[in-house]
Amino acid sequence: MGLYNMNIPERMSTPETVSCSSRVVSTCPSRHCFLATFSRNSHSARPLVRTCVYTPTRIEGQTALKLEAQVVPPANLLNEILAPVKADMEQMNHNLKNVVGNRHPMLMAAAEQIFGAGGKKLRPVIVFLVAHSTAQREGLTELTEKHRRLAEITEMIHTASLVHDDVLDECNIRRGKETINSMYGTRVAVLAGDFLFAQSSWFLANLDNLEVIKLISQVIADFANGEISQAASLFDTDITLEQYLEKSFYKTASLIAASCRSAAVFSDSPVEVKEAMYNYGKHLGLAFQVVDDILDFTQSTEQLGKPQGQDLASGNLTAPVIFALRKSTELLDIVSSEFVEEGALERALELVRETGGIEEARLLARQQADMALAALECLPEGPARRSLRLMVDYVLERIY
Repeated sequence: MGLYNMNIPERMSTPETVSCSSRVVSTCPSRHCFLATFSRNSHSARPLVRTCVYTPTRIEGQTALKLEAQVVPPANLLNEILAPVKADMEQMNHNLKNVVGNRHPMLMAAAEQIFGAGGKKLRPVIVFLVAHSTAQREGLTELTEKHRRLAEITEMIHTASLVHDDVLDECNIRRGKETINSMYGTRVAVLAGDFLFAQSSWFLANLDNLEVIKLISQVIADFANGEISQAASLFDTDITLEQYLEKSFYKTASLIAASCRSAAVFSDSPVEVKEAMYNYGKHLGLAFQVVDDILDFTQSTEQLGKPQGQDLASGNLTAPVIFALRKSTELLDIVSSEFVEEGALERALELVRETGGIEEARLLARQQADMALAALECLPEGPARRSLRLMVDYVLERIY
């Protein structure tokens, strides 16, 4: 199945085709089908992004995907994505800061640091975009309050997981700013994360929709499963690509997939649209995680805000390493020794690059992006659908 014959668990199984409203879109048949191409401008060190947007065309009764290219400077890409939901996000940001402070004034400063730390808040952006597009499809003229609460819940759960991750990893910097635990101590950080999880659960229960409650509740369990899977596989050179993708689903894609489907639920979408939105979120989330793992090898310490190759140094073997291990016994020996010799980590990083591990991982990210784009075929044309397409380009643009 797919490019690498992956046997993926049922909850995140990857279909060869994505069906929506009795229309079927084949996924990209070639492992060299790029979703974005890049042209260098001689006056700038940063490439322009030529976004290759897939649009459906009818050919002899079949639905095919047609590439339409348009040049969008990277600096403008995020602004274009956000444009249809700018007002929604402003309202959400205001509401989020009040969630913690109104209930517990002692956490007001922490709330400002958590929700004002400069993050892009892409997950609620995606929720709002799916909500607008599915609402348009079902003839709704505006979003419901449940759509808006869902976006808040999604960001609260994600933020709570980051606060707890920073405690576990003893991380002092997040998004270029000091973390809660570095500023206020571990006790406040743990309590702030716990409160966000608890408050999001309360908001979730009050949505009064069993399907959504089950979807989002499973996400919190998936976070724990992902962390446990990662801890259990440190320095494990036998880890498979399937295991890596399963862990990545639990840690990153599960929340995006569940929130996308939930947005469709609140638009009263039919089951095939809800499934398509789940697939969009799942594959976008997997592409996002693969790209994040690539950046650990390609960006500088200054760009990353942490030492380059930190995941590898800690024994967390990601896609570039897994592909490289297939081709290098030297890398296998170095990782198995847990970098005990001086210069071992630097040599391991060189081997990942030399054996093509990064390029293979890029192809994997593009494969997941292909399937995310295919899942959008059932949505009506409009600003929200266009932004959902551009979101895929935005994720891929980071690896160039």
